[in-house]
Amino acid sequence: MATPSLTASTHTSPADPKPRLDKKPSLITVIMFFAVLAMGLLFTAYSLMHDMHEMGAQLTTWTPFLLLGVALLIALGFEFVNGFHDTANAVATVIYTNSLPPHFAVVWSGFFNFLGVLLSSGAVAFGIIALLPVELILQVGSSAGFAMIFALLIAAILWNLGTWWLGLPASSSHTLIGSIIGVGVANALMHGRDGTSGVDWSQALKIGYALLLSPLIGFAFAAMLLLALRAFVKNRALYKAPKGDTPPPWWIRGMLIATCTGVSFAHGSNDGQKGMGLIMLILVGTLPMAYALNRAMPAEQSLQFAAVAEVTQVALVKSAPQALTGDPRPILSTYVRTKEATPELVPALAALAGQIGDEVKGYGSLAKVPAEAVGNVRNDMYLTSETIRLMDKGKVGNFDADTQGKLQLFKQQIDSSTRFIPLWVKIAVAIALGLGTMVGWKRIVVTVGEKIGKTHLTYAQGASAEMVAMLTIGAADIYGLPVSTTHVLSSGVAGTMVANGGGLQMRTIRNLLMAWVLTLPAAILLSGSLYWLFTKLF
Repeated sequence: MATPSLTASTHTSPADPKPRLDKKPSLITVIMFFAVLAMGLLFTAYSLMHDMHEMGAQLTTWTPFLLLGVALLIALGFEFVNGFHDTANAVATVIYTNSLPPHFAVVWSGFFNFLGVLLSSGAVAFGIIALLPVELILQVGSSAGFAMIFALLIAAILWNLGTWWLGLPASSSHTLIGSIIGVGVANALMHGRDGTSGVDWSQALKIGYALLLSPLIGFAFAAMLLLALRAFVKNRALYKAPKGDTPPPWWIRGMLIATCTGVSFAHGSNDGQKGMGLIMLILVGTLPMAYALNRAMPAEQSLQFAAVAEVTQVALVKSAPQALTGDPRPILSTYVRTKEATPELVPALAALAGQIGDEVKGYGSLAKVPAEAVGNVRNDMYLTSETIRLMDKGKVGNFDADTQGKLQLFKQQIDSSTRFIPLWVKIAVAIALGLGTMVGWKRIVVTVGEKIGKTHLTYAQGASAEMVAMLTIGAADIYGLPVSTTHVLSSGVAGTMVANGGGLQMRTIRNLLMAWVLTLPAAILLSGSLYWLFTKLF
């Protein structure tokens, strides 16, 4: 059977089981779309101004706000593109099994993407940030920091748009992680260091394993689930292509709609956090007085934080009693960058823990930290948290159980003070991702629904692929791992095609594999080049 091109027409005849995707949205739908978009932008602007007013900040120049506005638009633009690039996978199965009309399915998926973002945990957001070079995070408000943010987001958007134009279900997660690595490598090379020193490779490998294993899980488990259905459910109609516009039996239709809903929710919960993490970096860099520290933390908890810092310092001093002379920050920064421990490491950590505790205790609460000191306090906390994380991972220090417990409690207190996401950020990302779902979805839907297998997608295949994708992405969100909705679901569809005996369209599979292989090096090269260019321009 000849393999059609990736841009084949979707016009159908009454006897053709392919769905009609060329119907234009109604005028009411278009008006509602732009109304929600406008309200989202206005709400974001209002929230920013409200937070600045609460801080009593005096406006002396518009430059930081212009940079902030551009950066936020680019970050929300990434989530918008992510919406129509990745979420098309969630609706392809319900559309090609006639479970839901195309435009209703897209709106339905967009709504549950919106809910997924709002109810997300935030763990994935800060897992992504951990890949970035520490020296750039500590100076994210500088020209180098803005160059980093602009380079990685623009590179991710460009690659996503390119693969979308070709109808290739490439991974936004894969693209963003490649962009982050590219910035880290370029930053290291520009400072005369080995390019491999610019990335936390242990964290990158952890995420890489998740991205590598998740499509294999999607392929294998979707195939096994389909075979199990064939063994236990003998309704032959489930394993044949739909006839015309005939919907599936009610129970399989309910399963397809439920799994589409679950995949959409899980996608919002997982992918939406990547944009939230980057937006928080932007906010910390431009408006540290409002967003660098969690000022909503009660004063009682702040005093508890100071007490934990004090006991942690005492425990560390007992473990390494030699005194430290000089500033502890360069020692910790070097360790975080090189992962090479020195005899001064534990005394430096003890000294900085004591300084952080004294600062918080002196101010009384995080809300009372003066604007000019917020950035420095936050940087000290971030540097300390990263040092403890890496020391624990590398088993550095040989601490007893009591000291190790105090270190972990101190790290938890630090993270609750610095790793927070305001509600308005979640709402802005949720709107961008939800609205993005409703635009440009057809190219990817056609590829998933028509170009992966040689036969039309059956009811049972759609349900199997969606069920496995929903459970895989949901589990990844619980463990704070960024996985690709695209990879999991498209590989799940491929697995069901093999299990059903329909075969695969090898041209499409080759294109998908090529996109998967090229995404990482292309994103690294593109973001690294943009970072170099932007540092020269800024």
